[in-house]
Amino acid sequence: MTSGERRQWAPRLRSIPLERVLPLCGGSPDRHDRHKWHTSTGTLSVTGVKFMNWTVGRGGGGAIDLVMQLHRLDFKGAVDWLASHFGTDLPPASDLAAGRASPRPQLRLPRPAQNQLARVRGYLLTQRRLPSPWVDGLIASGTLYADARANAVFLLRDAENLPVGAELRGTTPRPWRGLAPGSQKDLGCFAVPTGLRLAVPPASQAVILCESAIDAISCFALHPEYHCLSTAGARPNPRWLPSLLDQGCPVYCGFDADPTGDAMAEAIIARNPAIRRLRPSLHDWNDVLKART
Repeated sequence: MTSGERRQWAPRLRSIPLERVLPLCGGSPDRHDRHKWHTSTGTLSVTGVKFMNWTVGRGGGGAIDLVMQLHRLDFKGAVDWLASHFGTDLPPASDLAAGRASPRPQLRLPRPAQNQLARVRGYLLTQRRLPSPWVDGLIASGTLYADARANAVFLLRDAENLPVGAELRGTTPRPWRGLAPGSQKDLGCFAVPTGLRLAVPPASQAVILCESAIDAISCFALHPEYHCLSTAGARPNPRWLPSLLDQGCPVYCGFDADPTGDAMAEAIIARNPAIRRLRPSLHDWNDVLKART
């Protein structure tokens, strides 16, 4: 995301309700006080857009300040983090009250860089232990490629198999993940096996929802009898999910085995009681895969 895009997105991201952000940051609500949240950095009091961390004696206002404090990020990092988790879930612009709709940022997929493909492929095979047939199949289909920064690019596709975004995963020693600018993850998802679309036929095999493309591939390697989709982050309300449920296929929530994954799984099941929980035996499906190979 460029500095200009961050300035454009900041007002919208800052206004995200703190109660939506806290579970993704590992926070858990107090059982007796709805304004109190417990986090890894201490106990927070939340009143509207304001919060106060009584443990460290610091407060702030808005979602950007909250993420900066809880994840120890600078402004740039906090905006990028919020955009990757909430960018496509936000209503059009913060000035909707004035009746003006801001256009969504145009999708800008990274250009493929053939000279970085060997590095990306090696990372996925050796560090992530993904099976080479699935990795090579995704590359051959164009759903997975490398960009000039040696990021693994996993395309999100809609029901017509058209790209609507991309998950990006860094392959350098510094861990990094994000979305291509303008990605609309509510219009599509990353799916395995290769070529699976959101238009799954009724009574087809079960579907497992995973938090990332790497987890979806890992889950499929472990459970090839299922279809595995990435929601591009743990979130309870992908807009394409109801249409998938309407088609009658069994759906399982395979989000990570951590407080965020459990909280989002509980939320998605509360919205859609037909969904069942399928919790990884380790932190995530890639950890399970690596432990078995």
